[in-house]
Amino acid sequence: MYKFLHTRVRVSDLEHSIKWYCENLGFTVKSRTDRSPAGNQICHLELPGNEHTLELTYSPDYKLNVPEDLLHFAIGVPDLYAFCEELEQKGIEIWPDNWRQAISAGKKMAFITDPDNYEVELLERK
Repeated sequence: MYKFLHTRVRVSDLEHSIKWYCENLGFTVKSRTDRSPAGNQICHLELPGNEHTLELTYSPDYKLNVPEDLLHFAIGVPDLYAFCEELEQKGIEIWPDNWRQAISAGKKMAFITDPDNYEVELLERK
């Protein structure tokens, strides 16, 4: 059987990205390497109960430029409205702008943007 193990994204500031994902989305550091065979700094983040990890990769000689709408990750949360309220209190912008009305109307999704402009889709999953 094949397994989906991790997804790698390049980041512009490894420490800042680790802190952002851990403090805002509940990730924890699973492993960290200061120098991979390719010379990158790598940190694998995990969400409790998930095998798939998010691999954050930093290289000082790599110029990061994330085009709009390149990709997104999706994270399931048990109460989307409460989670979005919590993120807003931390100063994170939720979009679309009318997310409260959209959630009330039954569309249980919203988006946020990470420090490098990767989109994170938030989906309600009970």
